[in-house]
Amino acid sequence: MTALTLRTGDDLPALGLGTWKIPRDRCADTVHAAIAAGYRHLDCACDYGNEAEVGEGIARAIDDGLVTRDDLWVTSKLWNTYHRPENVEPALRRTLSDLGLEHLDLYLIHFPISLRFVPFEDRYPPEWLFDPAAAEPRMEFDPVPLAATWSAMEQLADDGLTRNLGVCNMTTGLLTDLMAGARIQPAVLQVELHPYLTQERLLRFCAQNDIAVTAFSPLGAGSYVGIGMAQPSQSALEDPVVREVAARVGATPAQVLLAWGIQRGTSVVVKSTSVARLRENLASLDVHLSEEDMAAISALDRHRRFNDPGHFCEAAFNTFCPIFD
Repeated sequence: MTALTLRTGDDLPALGLGTWKIPRDRCADTVHAAIAAGYRHLDCACDYGNEAEVGEGIARAIDDGLVTRDDLWVTSKLWNTYHRPENVEPALRRTLSDLGLEHLDLYLIHFPISLRFVPFEDRYPPEWLFDPAAAEPRMEFDPVPLAATWSAMEQLADDGLTRNLGVCNMTTGLLTDLMAGARIQPAVLQVELHPYLTQERLLRFCAQNDIAVTAFSPLGAGSYVGIGMAQPSQSALEDPVVREVAARVGATPAQVLLAWGIQRGTSVVVKSTSVARLRENLASLDVHLSEEDMAAISALDRHRRFNDPGHFCEAAFNTFCPIFD
């Protein structure tokens, strides 16, 4: 599989299975099926609430002789309530326990949002609200310097609990500040990227600083329609330019969008529970787009961000929380 070589020398597979919104009762089977189909990159997070089931799927695949642990790339993410240094290692160890693994290949800070700690025994995953049963439930911030959280992350790498470190949902300004004080530089940035949000300058900045980029939501609006954060009409899968390219190169619109992301030099993580769709998405690795096709798709940029805490936190959690402004 095509891969991105990180600053550590490790190879991050260019196409991964995203596990956000995979129902728990289908997650183990989906992970097993994805590995059987050829996926080697699994993108997970505490907040997705299904890491134990991801771990079950991994264990079954290993027991069935489909892969060894070393064949797989497993990413997870530090949730917002665990930013205080004393909570970072316990958070990762809980993730490792759920996944049934001894180490991760990549551990990311999920959001540059530090929330008040919620003990595991009270609620796990803790999600966004501090007290969902409160009369007016809200997010409760607990400001922690990014440098303090990152220092605790570095200790995880020192201890062999993760091979690589990185961040999600960060701007060039935050990355610049983080890199200035980091002993271990971030290897990966994971952000929303699709033809309606191309983020060209962010990609250029990351290339300049040897930070690999992973695109989440590479198909655009699809994951957000069902939760009221996008309209079906905003789907890049239905865009006339994308569909014209797909018809001409003999691929599906989804394959074109994934190929566009990969040919930009990013890795992409895409979710599906359908075996047929898993295979369809994997076949995007065999799709080649011309320079003209790439340029036409990139020209669709609308600066349309679907996953924006500055919008959804106020709507869903009664808390104004902008991070991209």
